[in-house]
Amino acid sequence: MANAAGAAPGGHRNGFWGALSLPGVAWLLALFVVPFYAIAAVAFGQVDPILRTAAPVWGPWSWNFSAMSKVISRVFGGDLAGVVVRTLSYVGVSLALCCLIGYPVAYYVARHASRWRGVLLAALVLPFWISYLMRMLAWVNLLQVDGYFNRLLGWLHVGGSRNWLDGNWPTVVIGLVYGYIPFFILPLYAALERLDKRLIEAGRDLGASPRRVFQRVTLPLSVPGLMSASVITVLPMFGDYYTNTFLSSGSPKTEMMGNQIERYLRGTSQPQTGASLVLILSAMLLVLMTYYLVVTVRAQRAVAT
Repeated sequence: MANAAGAAPGGHRNGFWGALSLPGVAWLLALFVVPFYAIAAVAFGQVDPILRTAAPVWGPWSWNFSAMSKVISRVFGGDLAGVVVRTLSYVGVSLALCCLIGYPVAYYVARHASRWRGVLLAALVLPFWISYLMRMLAWVNLLQVDGYFNRLLGWLHVGGSRNWLDGNWPTVVIGLVYGYIPFFILPLYAALERLDKRLIEAGRDLGASPRRVFQRVTLPLSVPGLMSASVITVLPMFGDYYTNTFLSSGSPKTEMMGNQIERYLRGTSQPQTGASLVLILSAMLLVLMTYYLVVTVRAQRAVAT
């Protein structure tokens, strides 16, 4: 009788929280699952022979995988292989620069900013108040031939006439770092701020130098936060196409996968190719997310034991 009486409140609470999750589930279904299924219907569908537009096939039993197989052959060994390698290279270099720049900033704000912490956090959040597009346009004004950067170089007598927007990969990488480094710093700051300060104090009490405490205590404990910050940063980078479009004038020498997807979905008569590239990119990111989740679960289990 007691168990029955106790089960009812528990069941009621579970039903209550389940009901609260319904708006979020509906949101994910409407804005993630349904659009993703629509992309798959286009990738495995047909193309109108007259209008050359996508003719989605909604029934999986009628899907045609020939277009996907052709795109896979182009991605792994064909004309799109260079774009994939370039995308991986740009994202890898940008992430490395985010680590070199963002980790010291996050560490300082979390550990040493004291009364200036709120001001610095506000400064980190301020870029989000301006659209990514407007920030890239600001970089165009800085880096164009008659822009402020060339004027500064001319004033220093070290050049000043170079076109930085003519398909230069460092310009694209710098743009990616500038655009997405707040996504890296903020979650890393949160992870560093939550570190158990008693462990750091214990290392100092045992006679370790601040540098050794950082190497042996702070850095290993911040690895989960570093990984989550990296994942949050690279996910939008892989699909980025604005940065290359504005900072290299859309040069094919710096095209990324996002540019190819945008081109095939909007500017050509090959919508199946663009949709297939979306699925391939999603599969690549799924591998990355799976690795992140596995490492995170292992770290949590190690801490628990």
